[in-house]
Amino acid sequence: MSFKNKYPIEQRWLPKGSKRRSGLNNAGIRFVVAHDTGNDGSTAGGNVNYYINSAHEQEASAHVFIDHQSIIECIPLNEKAWHVLYNTTADNVRYGCNANDAAIGVELCYSSRAGGIDNAESYKRYVWYMAYLCHKFNLDPFNDIAGHNELDPARKSDPFRNALKIMNITKERFLQDVADEWKACTSADPADQTICPEEEEPMKLEKWANDMLIAALSELKAKGYFTDANWIEKAKSQSLTAAELAFLNTILISKTVK
Repeated sequence: MSFKNKYPIEQRWLPKGSKRRSGLNNAGIRFVVAHDTGNDGSTAGGNVNYYINSAHEQEASAHVFIDHQSIIECIPLNEKAWHVLYNTTADNVRYGCNANDAAIGVELCYSSRAGGIDNAESYKRYVWYMAYLCHKFNLDPFNDIAGHNELDPARKSDPFRNALKIMNITKERFLQDVADEWKACTSADPADQTICPEEEEPMKLEKWANDMLIAALSELKAKGYFTDANWIEKAKSQSLTAAELAFLNTILISKTVK
């Protein structure tokens, strides 16, 4: 079953073989760790750029950063990231493994007193991406998403006692929102859905070619051949992969050829 492509996923990789991105494969995804940046007002792009610039200086990392405009994967989902200390034990007790070895770390960007993050939009993307991961790895939203504060309670408050608390969102509501989003995103028109992008790199088109692609998709959408504007947004941000374009092309051919 495919999953509705509501938001573009950008892939901006950290340098492989650095302290932040070892390049080591994980042992398969058993659960997801919900984080927030702890940096009031910082953006997804700003955090990823900081990680890139300090890749050889620190080991702390995460797979994904999300704000009100962007979802950026900076470590491939099949690789380890250093987002929960190894010497904590709650992850081992709960899941029988270390989070760095078998979990994806997802960071939420937010604003409280600083910055210009639209918390409502940031939260929508955070929930959607969590639902996407649950679909991709066949996880149970109610059991297989853990807060960083639950795994390292002595040191961490994210996200349930920090960003989500600022947004007046309880853990129970968050998990239910993820479950509801998963259900909603698996029952749409095939042309409004996408295959999971795996770790394929986005297409690198010349500007003239990308402009032609955007114009063609815009015309097809205007004619009603598909309804999801995020296909066009992915083309504009040049985050569209060849596999996604092939999938969309197949659907459009089936609708246009009589």
